Amino acid sequence: MLKIEKITKDFVMGENVVHALNDVSFTIQKGEMLAIMGPSGSGKSTLMSILGCLDVPTQGAYILDGEPVEKMNDNQLADIRNRKIGFVFQQFNLLARTSAFENVMLPLTYAANGKNKREIARQALEKVGLGDRMKHNPSELSGGQQQRVAIARALVNNPAILMADEPTGALDSKTGIEIMTLFQKLHQEEGQTVILVTHDPFIANHTNRIIRIMDGKIATDEVNLNPIKAGTARPAGAD
Repeated sequence: MLKIEKITKDFVMGENVVHALNDVSFTIQKGEMLAIMGPSGSGKSTLMSILGCLDVPTQGAYILDGEPVEKMNDNQLADIRNRKIGFVFQQFNLLARTSAFENVMLPLTYAANGKNKREIARQALEKVGLGDRMKHNPSELSGGQQQRVAIARALVNNPAILMADEPTGALDSKTGIEIMTLFQKLHQEEGQTVILVTHDPFIANHTNRIIRIMDGKIATDEVNLNPIKAGTARPAGAD
């Protein structure tokens, strides 16, 4: 499904070269739910940008469904993002003066899908439990509801990969657990590959596999034999 081989990503800052990623390799199978975990500055956001086809590596290979992403130009990257990847961000990134329904409709504007796009958007909102909030603007929704709208927007093009960057970072603990419950439900029912980028062990432990990154390198790649079940409360004292 997705293969990273000896990826390096360098950034030139004045006279200095920053090695954000250094010789990173791993494979993600179709239908996996995993977390890429690391502290601030570890390289996880840079890795997410490459996995999400928002950027290309300085060196190395990235194969997505047999396609060599590292050789693509900007137009090709935009096309593969639209066809295969759905993004969910920490700050929701919703249009403030636009209804939940219209926010979810936005990716369909650029899609070649010939089906009833309004029906697809409606079904996506119902899938995340917001069938009765379609006409509400973001300011009329709670943080958790706004994130559900963002998840619905990520789902409308039926992407093979659902990628989330700190998806509970702007939410309280209870609402964060509800969002993780939703991700697990979508993974189980839709069979999509789900990649969560986080610094939070509690969030990472909801997944079946954790890739830990430190100083631009893979520290560990471990199977989580006992992922936290959907809806389980955060332990007292957890970060």
